[in-house]
Amino acid sequence: MQISDKYDFQAIEQKWQQRWESETPYRVDHNSAGEKYYVLEMFPYPSGRIHMGHVRNYSIGDVIARYKRLQGYDVIHPMGWDAFGLPAENAAMKRGIHPAAWTYDNIDYMRTQLKELGLSYDWQRELATCNPKYYRWEQQLFLEMLEKGLIYRKETTVNWCNDCQTVLAREQVVDGLCWRCDQPVVPKTMYGWFFKITDYAEELLADLDKLSGWPEKVVTMQRNWIGKSTGLACDFQVEEMEEQITIFTTRPDTIFGVTFMSLAAEHPLIPSLIQGSDREQAVQEYIEATLLEKQRASADKEPDKTGVFTGRYCINPYNGERVPIYVANFVLMEYGTGAVMAVPAHDQRDFEFARKYQLPVRVVIQPEGEQLDPATMEEAFTQPGRLANSGAFDGLDSIAAQQTLIVHAQEHGFGQPHITFRLRDWGISRQRYWGAPIPVIHCEECGIVPVPVTELPVVLPGAEHESGVHTPLHQQEEFIAASCPCCGRDARRETDTMDTFVESSWYYVRYTNPQYTDGPIDKEAANHWLGVDQYIGGVEHAILHLLYSRFFTKVLRDLGYLQIDEPFVNLLTQGMVIKNGAKMSKSKGNVVDPDELIKQFGADTVRLFSLFAAPPERDLEWNAQGVEGASRFLNRVHRLVHQQLGCCTASDPVEAEQLQGAAKQLHRKTHQTIQRVSENIESNFHFNTAISGIMELVNLTTTLVSAAEEIPPAVVREALETVLVLLYPMVPHFSAELWEATGHGTTLDSARWPSYDREAVKEEQLTIVVQVNGKVRAKLEVASDIEDEPLKELALANEKVVNFLQEKQPKKVIVVKKKLVNIVA
Repeated sequence: MQISDKYDFQAIEQKWQQRWESETPYRVDHNSAGEKYYVLEMFPYPSGRIHMGHVRNYSIGDVIARYKRLQGYDVIHPMGWDAFGLPAENAAMKRGIHPAAWTYDNIDYMRTQLKELGLSYDWQRELATCNPKYYRWEQQLFLEMLEKGLIYRKETTVNWCNDCQTVLAREQVVDGLCWRCDQPVVPKTMYGWFFKITDYAEELLADLDKLSGWPEKVVTMQRNWIGKSTGLACDFQVEEMEEQITIFTTRPDTIFGVTFMSLAAEHPLIPSLIQGSDREQAVQEYIEATLLEKQRASADKEPDKTGVFTGRYCINPYNGERVPIYVANFVLMEYGTGAVMAVPAHDQRDFEFARKYQLPVRVVIQPEGEQLDPATMEEAFTQPGRLANSGAFDGLDSIAAQQTLIVHAQEHGFGQPHITFRLRDWGISRQRYWGAPIPVIHCEECGIVPVPVTELPVVLPGAEHESGVHTPLHQQEEFIAASCPCCGRDARRETDTMDTFVESSWYYVRYTNPQYTDGPIDKEAANHWLGVDQYIGGVEHAILHLLYSRFFTKVLRDLGYLQIDEPFVNLLTQGMVIKNGAKMSKSKGNVVDPDELIKQFGADTVRLFSLFAAPPERDLEWNAQGVEGASRFLNRVHRLVHQQLGCCTASDPVEAEQLQGAAKQLHRKTHQTIQRVSENIESNFHFNTAISGIMELVNLTTTLVSAAEEIPPAVVREALETVLVLLYPMVPHFSAELWEATGHGTTLDSARWPSYDREAVKEEQLTIVVQVNGKVRAKLEVASDIEDEPLKELALANEKVVNFLQEKQPKKVIVVKKKLVNIVA
């Protein structure tokens, strides 16, 4: 039989995709008695086309899903679409079409692309977050959280475009101008909705210790974002006023060094501080300029430190000193209390501010054996030391003094120990159109009234038509007009939509039964499948998405829907795909289209390259030669299997104890490869080294079957079947086709992952190199299980080594396990 140099990947992949579509081998039910395994990749935003980052992410997930199925698990592996949000709305507006039309067209195209990759998704679980069948249940969860006191509404500052009469997301502000009309963006105070994630701050922090299956760097990032701090909450009385300024500090040992007070521009006490004073206009102008600067500032660039004196003073309760009150641009209302006691001698930001505005610098902590002079200091001293200029506390160790100073504040009634978090409540209000409507009604008589559950979903107007343009909800009077569910009077519907992070914070729960119609969550299905055993996605989501998902899981538990505390048992953060030293993106012009690669080489080749080129947690450097190399390897395997079809149909068992020579060598390599690939997948998902091991087995099989020595067909069959099963998670169409070609009556989907023979993997003899002073002087044939000491003795007793040493005593003998002995003479 003549064997083609290249296998027909197009025909093979089309055949198996159609088989999987019709036979649905990846559907699972929560009523099954088997052991469950939930593998999930972060679902995509339907941008229109998949890219190589998608290919890599979803190939990783698919390998894990197929591997676990071969191990006998009931695997749930769903896919859906994170379909709401600003990018779709912008793209639709640019094209003069409706976001729904744009989004659903993209979903249809991308679904086809994912199916062409041969990904083993249970497509009956597919969901799109922009579908009212999904966000209807999200709206119900909103109402349940509102009733439980986990949601509130308050004033907040937003980016506002007067020309467009709309709020802009930060991404829509370009150099301080509106992205659409190029008019200046200004800060505006308006009401917004917030989730009380801070109610769970302590638990979110403590439960990080449970996440042993997460990368340590991600746990650290979450820990820092939550930012628990312990210290002193202390009141500074405003001079000649009843008001007090409350500060929080983790450094009460520096409190005698306070020389000014810094307030955030949004601090609520400022209006009363400056009202009617000669500083009122100057402070107001500074605040307006600071807020404008804040709206336009780059997120990664810290502005120059500036401030303005309010004309007011407060009193340091520890020493009775008058402290001038400033408004400063480096103080954030979101952190602490929005007020910072400034200690320039021991805080670098305060130091720079004090030098700029010629404010006093007072040293209150002296390093051991030194005497700092505030007049000559070039930077703040932030290390521990001994207290100075601190009244009765002079001479105390600064660390030990912290607790002493807190107790002093408690005893005198002006302060107390306090715990604060960097984490702030989650603002979910978005003032655009393409998002889930917030289900409340505003009534002048009754206030905020929840939409009755029986009237859900509150549907976006016009979305069902998917044609024409759209406008923000607050400009659609037909949508806004409503009747109060309580009193029946005319009322106004809420026009804010929810942050898209809300949809992605619970989608993994809805996947467990997305067709469920009796509530947001099928508790039986959710409690069977959750938590997610393996979650996969980019490290760029290491903070917000994962934090919000953890918060939602705890809320759903407390609402009675779930029995778990954490959503994701194990987390894999895969690296990016890099080309020419930069992440692939349209803006950089370095995108490689997976469609073109699939047409040229086939989906399995593209998958194999993405898995082989780098460990999953590292960035993958694009290499066209790597794709060609993956293609050559698959074609070699295809030729080898077809050349040995006679062996593959042999029914004789492998008689391991009777094997000799090449047959025994191939049998051993087969079982060593099973062990190596299994361990690579189980321990760290290093598919690259797993594939390398399979390549070695293919190379040895090719070499040995080409040699003169005859190998029993059963041994060749065992080797080739092992290759196909081990490759199946990586290249499913290819392996399934060859499995069928070798005479198997059942598909690879119903096969089982092979186990290895512990006796077979042992090497009988090893060749050990012996070096003297780095040069090879002898080679030893030894048993594979020899210990280091006997090996040293054999090396030192070797005739060639003895002759070379000439009775010199070696200084050191170094054994490199199973490789060499190095003697230093």
